Amino acid sequence: MKRTVAMILAGGRGKRMDVLCYLKPKPLLPFAGRFRVIDFSLSNCIHSQIRSIAVLVDYQRADMAEYLRRWRSANSDADGLSVLAPEASSYAGTADAVYRNLNYLKRQDANTVLVLAGDHVYKMDYRNMLAFHEKVKADATVGIVHVPVEQAHRFGTVAVDIEGRIREFVEKSSRPQSNIVSMGIYVFNKNFLAMRLAEDASETASPHDFGYSILPTMVKRDRIFAYEFNGYWQDIGTVEAYYEANMELLRAKPRFSLDSNWPIFTASNALPAEPNPEVSIDNSLISPGCLIKGRVENSILSPGVRVKENAVVRDSVVMASASIGYHSVIDRCVLDEGVNVGKFCYAGFGSGLVPGNREITVLGKDVTVPDHTAIGRRCKISPRVEASAFKAGIVPSGSIVV
Repeated sequence: MKRTVAMILAGGRGKRMDVLCYLKPKPLLPFAGRFRVIDFSLSNCIHSQIRSIAVLVDYQRADMAEYLRRWRSANSDADGLSVLAPEASSYAGTADAVYRNLNYLKRQDANTVLVLAGDHVYKMDYRNMLAFHEKVKADATVGIVHVPVEQAHRFGTVAVDIEGRIREFVEKSSRPQSNIVSMGIYVFNKNFLAMRLAEDASETASPHDFGYSILPTMVKRDRIFAYEFNGYWQDIGTVEAYYEANMELLRAKPRFSLDSNWPIFTASNALPAEPNPEVSIDNSLISPGCLIKGRVENSILSPGVRVKENAVVRDSVVMASASIGYHSVIDRCVLDEGVNVGKFCYAGFGSGLVPGNREITVLGKDVTVPDHTAIGRRCKISPRVEASAFKAGIVPSGSIVV
């Protein structure tokens, strides 16, 4: 098999993630308590015997670089990991990010380039896709999955002929004609990719993006094939997708599990905490350093979370160092790092109070919720904004504090 270098795109801001990515790049979102989303793409590379890995960072690049430095130190097989940030202005798009790092690519002893996203949750042996790419003699290969048709508008959709060749690629169509979507995983022959990126860079009107410009143009003149992936894969592109991917781990028969011979490497490889048998924890993932004195049901807690006496956390994702005060209830919420919920509060108004409700309440980084506060569903409170405006009242459905 040809030698491969991986380029992981991890520079986007994650605008659809609301306040969760206001101060944090999407690839650094916690997942399953003790992992980060980018750990999955990085771990897949290590398991696939790909040692030359470049992570292209931009938004909150200092935080990304620091995490990746710790990740490389914690994992002995990651000595080939490089962090590439733009030297001048931000990257104009995903294709521009790779184009501006062609000098790095040219220095690599590799024939093929594997382009990945840093915000997807899945386990995949890339060697199978690389072997397929070589077998069909493709100029480029796109990883594809099938999704429910109502979700197809979130992705690039493809039309594939009987030979597996892609004949059409449309990025985020408002009226998708197919439920076969791109995973944002691409294999290119290195010299071929450099040529197409240079052509795109010369087009001033181009968005310089793989989905919007490179691939739609290539399918009209080059050999672009589809590689179907049949395992679990989730693009963490929205709050709902992020929440559901976490909750999937708690199902009786999850489609995706962390218990396997394909471990996920992170910056800290500490084992999960052993829950205190005297506390009340039901069907939940509890990370090291948590102090649970209340009740936790069907939830995921990151390291250092505090749940005080008579407090209840239900159907929620709670990030590191958050605190839930005495006799408070967190119901179908995502709480960012450092959130401090006072005593006798209620946040979420989830399905327990509103049958069939699918809304998610989000509290951003370091938010303080004063005592005796009720926060309604669909409320998104921004980072560093105290929730005193809500005191002694219920936030109307759909309210947003900025």
